[in-house]
Amino acid sequence: MSLYHETAAILTSPSSHGGSLKSKIYGNKDLKSPPAQVYALALESSKWSAILKEVVENSQFLQEERKLTPALSILLVHDLLLAKKGIALPASHGLRVAVEKHKARLQSEFVRARIRRKCPTVEALKAAVDAELGPAHPRWIRVNTLKSTVDEQLDTTFKGFEMVPTVQEVMALASIGKKVICLDGYVPHLIAASPGVDFTKTEAYKTGAIILQDKASCFPAYLLDPRPEDGDIIDACSAPGNKTTHLAGILHERGFAPGQRILAFEKDKQRAKTLEKMVKTAGSDKVTVIHPGADFLQTDPSAPGFQHVGALLLDPSCSGSGIVGRDDTPEFHLPSPAPLTLSKQPNRKNAKDKTRNNLKRKRAPSPAPVLLDDAGNETVLASPQALHARLAALASFQLSILLHAFAFPAARKVTYSTCSVHAVENEGVVMLALKSDVSRERGWRVLRREEQVRGMREWPVRGEVEACEGNGEVAGACVRASRGDGRGVMGFFVVCFVRDAVFNDAGAGDEDDGPFVRDGQGRIVRDENGIPTLKSTGREVVDLEGLVEEYGVVEVKFGEGEGTDGDGPFERDAEGRIVRGPDGMPRLKAAQEEASGEDEEDEDTDNEEWGGFDD
Repeated sequence: MSLYHETAAILTSPSSHGGSLKSKIYGNKDLKSPPAQVYALALESSKWSAILKEVVENSQFLQEERKLTPALSILLVHDLLLAKKGIALPASHGLRVAVEKHKARLQSEFVRARIRRKCPTVEALKAAVDAELGPAHPRWIRVNTLKSTVDEQLDTTFKGFEMVPTVQEVMALASIGKKVICLDGYVPHLIAASPGVDFTKTEAYKTGAIILQDKASCFPAYLLDPRPEDGDIIDACSAPGNKTTHLAGILHERGFAPGQRILAFEKDKQRAKTLEKMVKTAGSDKVTVIHPGADFLQTDPSAPGFQHVGALLLDPSCSGSGIVGRDDTPEFHLPSPAPLTLSKQPNRKNAKDKTRNNLKRKRAPSPAPVLLDDAGNETVLASPQALHARLAALASFQLSILLHAFAFPAARKVTYSTCSVHAVENEGVVMLALKSDVSRERGWRVLRREEQVRGMREWPVRGEVEACEGNGEVAGACVRASRGDGRGVMGFFVVCFVRDAVFNDAGAGDEDDGPFVRDGQGRIVRDENGIPTLKSTGREVVDLEGLVEEYGVVEVKFGEGEGTDGDGPFERDAEGRIVRGPDGMPRLKAAQEEASGEDEEDEDTDNEEWGGFDD
């Protein structure tokens, strides 16, 4: 079977499992023609099919060439009129001969179609066709700071590219084949480039100096904002490794803390091999510990190996509905089949049957809806109810991963992301997580928009307020990206959760972090005099202004205990922990109060001079 017959069969016949055009072609093991050629022919012919349909119908050559089907006529006429090398068949091949003998008539109708669209040249017509399909998606490239810099790549990989100020210009100039780039204004070290350039053949790509990664896919690591003081970082669903290596790049710029690691989990052993290869190529293998075949959900958060985990990045399996290239194939327009002549109609019934068969061939049966997740797995959906059930199952799984991350004792930050456009997988999961017991017990909340890193704070597309049950603050904390909105990104969602307090097991009291107010880093909040603030009252432990007003002058010295045992002014138990009263306040040792010219008072008398509080 020729290239044209195989391509026509794919375009007009539903596959057994549906899916995108690319998955239909590359997943077809029976193809004799190269899949890349079939895909290129199918895609380009589909783009031009609306115009070619007019050309074929107006030329009426199908009435004379009855062995040609409507689908074959579009494919062959496309290559005759638009392909550089013409029809990819021997000159004597029957299909090529059948089309080329009508070449003058077809070219004439093609010119008329161009004039009707007010396009002076074929290049102008091509631009009009591309414009109807929407702007071309730019090629996003992240410079790997573990191995290179933006300046170095501008001087090498992107030498000869014109710099333009906006992503919109990159997309607009793609149709004329101009090589341009733009430095992204939201994510550091990210470059938008013309989509027609194959960067996989560059030395920078082969050595890991640049990484091909969609802009929205860079949001999770950037929003997590990993720092040396965060301790170990977990990437719970790591393969293929784009986000894992991005975490390493950000930490490399800030300097890894001694012993700090990135723990990368991937339960699929085959995908774990891809992860391992990418981590090594990117140069982050020395700071990344890969757990191949390990299911993050099966980990024990309280295990010794995770006691220093302070931040987690979660990008679990999702519907993949936001990924660019999924179901984006242009519609394949078919010309009307040639009408049957009277000599070909033995009787009226047979004529009707043949006409009905031709109409059936014209309208290919619609394939069943297919859900293609981010891992490329396809699920046939028999009805809208099936889609709802599938999304609900995914959301349940996603929520379980998020709540599991909340349980890590030292965790301070968690990002949750999907490449889905469905609110049930995004804001819906966020709201359920915030209402969970583990969230309330451990003090998890969303990282508010004004608290986010600059690029994410300034990103204009936020969460859906309605999906957040009317909570504008939560919706504002959620970051969305929408494909086809002119920003050159795929559909994406990310949110960051933080804890205002972290565990402090050394302290006593009913709460994990003691009776004092703490900041986002877990440090006790003190006033300008160093006095801690009580949670219960919201006021300083010691009212210095009141003391000054009553006694005149009060001198406060921290760290100078009255005793000689070296453990400060507070009572301690047998294990050295500070003893606190029912109100959570430390219990002072025998206090002393001195007055000028007077003897020492009884040990139970308060002292104006005290030794300060031990955190």
